[in-house]
Amino acid sequence: MLIPHHTLRKLTDIVHAGGVIAYPTEGVFGLGCDYRNQQAVQRILDIKKRDVAKGLILVAHSMDSVLPFLAPITVAQCDLLQQSWPGPNTWVIEHNGTLPDWVTGGRPSVAIRVSDHPIVKTLCAALKQPLVSTSANRSGKPAFTNRTQVATCLGQEVDAIVTGQVQSAGKASTIRDLSTGLVLRAN
Repeated sequence: MLIPHHTLRKLTDIVHAGGVIAYPTEGVFGLGCDYRNQQAVQRILDIKKRDVAKGLILVAHSMDSVLPFLAPITVAQCDLLQQSWPGPNTWVIEHNGTLPDWVTGGRPSVAIRVSDHPIVKTLCAALKQPLVSTSANRSGKPAFTNRTQVATCLGQEVDAIVTGQVQSAGKASTIRDLSTGLVLRAN
């Protein structure tokens, strides 16, 4: 196991209590919290100096864990998601109205990624839910790719920093719109 059991328990306790954690993802370190906790999400927005209207990504360990949030999708769309997940592919997908505006930015869609990073998968599986996930950096500044950078620049603002490596340093996930197929951000 990449995360020792006692550490995993501590991290899940922090998230369930409304804390903010930093952890490695596919390309950069991310900041995460319980998507249902508005105060935790606001802490991340404050750390990043990011406007809530931009919305945030939800990262998950399995497609099944995000399906309950989505509006109906076609078989072809489902196939497309299954072909690209798990992996560094974020999709903007119409949601079914059950997600809070502080995650979606008040939009009818939400950005979702099913990660193949073992630490992200372990965290989300242990939490039994997706995490808010956004790059660990101030908006408009380069994202951090290692634990030392996060600790130096954001260490006093987060409740825990998970030890681990990003998979492809500096390569943020590709973001596509599921309804149009348009690439919104290339990696």
